[in-house]
Amino acid sequence: MTSDRFSHSIYQVRKRVLSLLGGKFEIFDPAGNVVLFSKQAAFKLKEDIRLFTDESMSTELVSIQARSILDFAAAYDVVDSATGHKVGALKRKGWKSMFRDQWIIMDVYDNEIGSIQEENAFLAFLRRFVTNLIPQAFNVEIGGSSVAEFKQNFNPFVTKLTLDFSHDTQHRFDRRLGIAAGVLLCAIEGKQEG
Repeated sequence: MTSDRFSHSIYQVRKRVLSLLGGKFEIFDPAGNVVLFSKQAAFKLKEDIRLFTDESMSTELVSIQARSILDFAAAYDVVDSATGHKVGALKRKGWKSMFRDQWIIMDVYDNEIGSIQEENAFLAFLRRFVTNLIPQAFNVEIGGSSVAEFKQNFNPFVTKLTLDFSHDTQHRFDRRLGIAAGVLLCAIEGKQEG
């Protein structure tokens, strides 16, 4: 069932790099089952990421679309593909993300409701300017309360990001928006490395 795909407390986003062909994302549930799949096209000026039920890409569930082309502080609309309704939006904090990745979480009306921020400023600095072998960790807040933690498991060939929503017992953070954030962190922030 489609709704079951967004009912878990823990997910793992895995991005495999396919060199010139872009990357593919698999999102796993706690039991290790693939619950969502996406293939990112290479050389796109405007990000347009679609999440499907599986690798056949026959049933689209969520779309993540950049509002502008090559914008350092771009906003990304997250839309439920079945209904066409916007779930919310995610916006990168441009220059502030140069030294420490920071994102704004917005509701359907573009009101800021939360944030995603790289956990440790010192490690963020080292990762950018000394070595990119340091895994990232992010705190996610909605309305000033912690609702999730995203942690990268370092692997030079496969980016893995664990999304832990177990703090969000009241389901304040829509899992579709949270998973979209995890995919964007792997897709967008991952381009800075190397």
